[in-house]
Amino acid sequence: MAVDMEATNRAQGTAARGADRRDFRDHLSTADKEGRRKWIYPRKVKGPLFRARTWVSWLLLAIMFAGPFIRIGGEPLLLMNVIDRKFVVLGQVFWPQDGIILAIGLLVFFTGIAIFTTAYGRLWCGWTCPQTVLMEMVFRKIEYAIEGDAHQQRALAAAPWTARKVLKKAAKHSIFFLLSFIIGNTLLAYIIGTEQLFRIITDNPANHLTGLTFMLLFTIVFYLIFARFREQACTFICPYGRFQSTLLDENSIVVAYDYKRGEPRRGLKRSETHEERRASGIGDCISCNQCVAVCPTGIDIRNGTQMECVHCTACIDACNAVMERVGLPKGLIRYASLNGIEKGERLRLTPRLALYSVIIVALIAIEAFLVFTRSDVQTTLLRAPGSLYQQMPDGRFSNLYTIRIGNKTGRDMPVELRLEQPEGELRVMGLEKIVVPPGKQVETSVLIQLDGGVMAPGRTPLVVGVYSEGRKLQTLKSTFVGPRTGR
Repeated sequence: MAVDMEATNRAQGTAARGADRRDFRDHLSTADKEGRRKWIYPRKVKGPLFRARTWVSWLLLAIMFAGPFIRIGGEPLLLMNVIDRKFVVLGQVFWPQDGIILAIGLLVFFTGIAIFTTAYGRLWCGWTCPQTVLMEMVFRKIEYAIEGDAHQQRALAAAPWTARKVLKKAAKHSIFFLLSFIIGNTLLAYIIGTEQLFRIITDNPANHLTGLTFMLLFTIVFYLIFARFREQACTFICPYGRFQSTLLDENSIVVAYDYKRGEPRRGLKRSETHEERRASGIGDCISCNQCVAVCPTGIDIRNGTQMECVHCTACIDACNAVMERVGLPKGLIRYASLNGIEKGERLRLTPRLALYSVIIVALIAIEAFLVFTRSDVQTTLLRAPGSLYQQMPDGRFSNLYTIRIGNKTGRDMPVELRLEQPEGELRVMGLEKIVVPPGKQVETSVLIQLDGGVMAPGRTPLVVGVYSEGRKLQTLKSTFVGPRTGR
C-alpha cells in the first residue's frame, strides 16, 4: 500500500498543534507564487553521514572516469555503443543477437530499483545517483571554494556587478564548463569507445564533424544541468521522484522527521531546562531551521515525505549537530519508516516486497542462465531454398545448405565445420577458411555428401559441429534429403 502523503501530512499537522504546514504541497520550494525561479543556496554540510557519502562519491567518481579505460580481456568495463550496436558489460560483449539478454538485464535493473525503493526509499538518489554525486561532491564544493558559504553566495548574488563579482562568476563558470567538457567526453567514451574518442580529438576536425558536434552538445547539456538546472533536474526532469509515491509504503525506510518527539516546536529559552520544556509539553525541535538551510532542494523535511527529497541526509547531520549542542538526543531526523515513527515498528517484509523479491530472483536466475550458456557464435544451417538432392558420379548423394555464422566476441574468430553424424563429407563452398569479424556475420554455402549406405529413406538426421581453434562452440542439427527408397 503506497504512502498516503496527505494523510501523513494531516497526522503530522495535528501533532504540530498549529504549525503552519497547510500549503507546502501547493507550490515548489524552488519557485515563487508567480512561478519564477527561486535560487537555492544550501549551507555547507558537516557530519558523519556527509563524510561517508564523500568517500562513497570519490569511489564512484573514480570508477566513472576510469571506466572507459579499464579493460577486461581486451574489452572495456562498460560500453553502450548504440551506433555500432555493440554493448560491453564487465568485459562481456553483447550484440543485437543477444537482445533477450539485454532486455532481461534491463528488467532486472528496473525491478531492482523498485525493490530497493520499496525497502529503503530513495537511497540511490542520495548516495549513488550521478546527478547528486557530481552536483554535491564536485560542483557544489567548487562553488563554496570560490563564492563562499550560503550567506556569502546570497550576498554576492545581490551585490552590484563589480570587478570582484565578475572575476568570481567568470572563474566559477569557466571551471564548470571545463568539468562539463570532461564529463561529457567521459560519457561519450562509454558510447563510442576511447579509441574513437581519441581519434575525434586528435584527427582533423573536418573528418569528425558529427563526433565534435556531439562532444559540444554533451558539454552544453552537462553545463546547463550543473550550472543552471541543478535541483530542478531531480524535481522536474527525473521521473523517479514521481514514482516514489507508488513504490513507498508505510514500512519503507526514508529520511524522516520524528514529529511525535519533535512537536510542538518552540525555540529554546536560555533559562529553560529540558525537563521544564518537556513538562510543558514542548517537543525537541527548537525551530532552528538548520534542516531547511542545508537542504539542496529547499524543502522542510518536517513537513513529511516529499517528492523533492532526494535522501541526501544533509538534514540528519545538521539536526544531529544542533541536538548535540543543546544536549538533546540525536535522531530527531533519521532514517526511519512511517510505522517506525508512528507505531514503533521495525522494517518488515510486506507482501509487495516479497512479490518483488521473487520476481527479481527469477529474472536474475534467467539472466544468469542465458549469460553462462551463451555461445560465442550464433549459427544457423538451412537447406538452400529450392535445391534438390543430387546423385554424384561416384554414387554418393549431396545436399546444398546455407550457413550463417555470427561472431558475438570482440575478436576475429576462425571457424571450422565438422560433420559429426552420419559419416560423410562437408565442404565449404567458395572459401578456403572461414574467419568471422567481431560482431559480424558470414554467410556461405555448404555442400554435404553422404554415401547411400548411411542414409535413411527420405530424410537422414545430420549433426554438424562448429569449432574454433579446436574448441567446440555449437552443435547444429538438420536433415539430409535423399531418395525415399533405400540404397
